[in-house]
Amino acid sequence: MKKHAIIPIFIPHLGCPCRCVFCNQQKITARTKAVSTDEVRETVDRYLSTLEELDPGEIEIAFYGGSFTAIPIEMQTAYLKVANEYIEQGQVSSLHISTRPDCIDDEILSNLRHYNVSTIELGVQSFSDEVLMLSKRGHNSDTARKAATLIKERGFKLGIQLMIGLPGDSLERCIYSANETVELAPELARLYPTLVIDGTELYDMYESGSYVALSKEEALLRTKEMYKILHAAGINIMRVGLKSTDIIGGSDLSAINGGTYHPAFRQLVEGEIAYETLKEQLDALMEQISDKVVSDRQNPSDTSNSRYKVDLFSNPQSFSNMIGNCGINKERFSVEYPNFDIKYRTDASLERDIYIAELK
Repeated sequence: MKKHAIIPIFIPHLGCPCRCVFCNQQKITARTKAVSTDEVRETVDRYLSTLEELDPGEIEIAFYGGSFTAIPIEMQTAYLKVANEYIEQGQVSSLHISTRPDCIDDEILSNLRHYNVSTIELGVQSFSDEVLMLSKRGHNSDTARKAATLIKERGFKLGIQLMIGLPGDSLERCIYSANETVELAPELARLYPTLVIDGTELYDMYESGSYVALSKEEALLRTKEMYKILHAAGINIMRVGLKSTDIIGGSDLSAINGGTYHPAFRQLVEGEIAYETLKEQLDALMEQISDKVVSDRQNPSDTSNSRYKVDLFSNPQSFSNMIGNCGINKERFSVEYPNFDIKYRTDASLERDIYIAELK
């Protein structure tokens, strides 16, 4: 699998025209002021010193954390000039920014193109207008569609970020957002279950009871269904959930309220999908031997064929998803299929996220 490295530059809450109910960028990025161009250089140089084994074509610089194209054009250009120097010197391959859908127009895109930005991620969050309104996003879903279309037309790679469980959200609205994302054909996507962070309006709503945070189980269900839709469409799902290192270096997890957060949320989602895929196949194998199982149960003294050997296969890179986070899938299968003696194996010829159950 080809390696790819992103050098992240965080610019917290710069240029945003409004404050969404869920937003506390200082808590997420541990920064309270804009980075200087010197800090951009220092960050890039520090990362490059650890990426010497990678080809420059595998490295990109990304501006995250705020709404990049909402900041003054002079500041955008200052950041881009510094980052573009590394492209001109052949040290990195491209630039990558994230921004709001209502901060995209032809002039902005021309400037980004001039400085070799190749990927633009839009913080769409939801395609439900009610969810956007209740979250105080300051734009509607048509704004996101128009921005995404313009980005694609101008030849940029498009990314779409979606949040799960915002005020007014539901499983149906999450699935709708995933399907609308597929219609826009982005190259990449991110899925973020909503976290209730200290210092946000959402936290106040949570404390007053006007907002109920997702349970881990409901967050898993909704994210899983969205993941399946995006994955089936061939969209690269770059991130599922925040990592602990995204939140003040992992040192202030107490700022998160409710039970949604999990440090390995992506594995929970991918492990649940692996479980569903294999369960369907195991149920089919049970159908094949159902008559024999019934016969064995009616004659307890005959135990010669009471158990059946089954091999479950995955690509080596998908093995941890096959067995599940903390081995949960192994535990469930052992309880649900007592007649199967299951062995977990790898097969490098299988593609990632493909799982096979075989009766021996």
